[in-house]
Amino acid sequence: VQLQASGGGLVQAGGSLRLSCAASGRTFGSYSMGWFRQPPGKEREFVAAIYWRTGSTYYADSVKGRFAISRDNVKNTAYLQMNSLKPEDTAVYYCAADSHPFAIATTADEYDYWGQGSQVTVSS
Repeated sequence: VQLQASGGGLVQAGGSLRLSCAASGRTFGSYSMGWFRQPPGKEREFVAAIYWRTGSTYYADSVKGRFAISRDNVKNTAYLQMNSLKPEDTAVYYCAADSHPFAIATTADEYDYWGQGSQVTVSS
């Protein structure tokens, strides 16, 4: 599976961006998907995940109510809609796929495939 993230950029605080993660392969529908981010000088952290079977979603407290993860199994694409962006959301954002999902995965080591990262910069 190859993942290609896109949609990052520079936005003012309070603005919105939508990240996309296009996946290759025929089994996308059976993968759980997640988004992580790595702020400058910090460790990679969990942002959001969507479980393949039920479509259930889970969010980090820092983004709850502002971000929304979704997926389109026909287009083999996952999305991260980011609203009310804050300067502290500035980071490189990574999408990831869990090919053996038994539950929603919120740690990086549960994911098997990673996209290349997309820079999101929020100015104050």
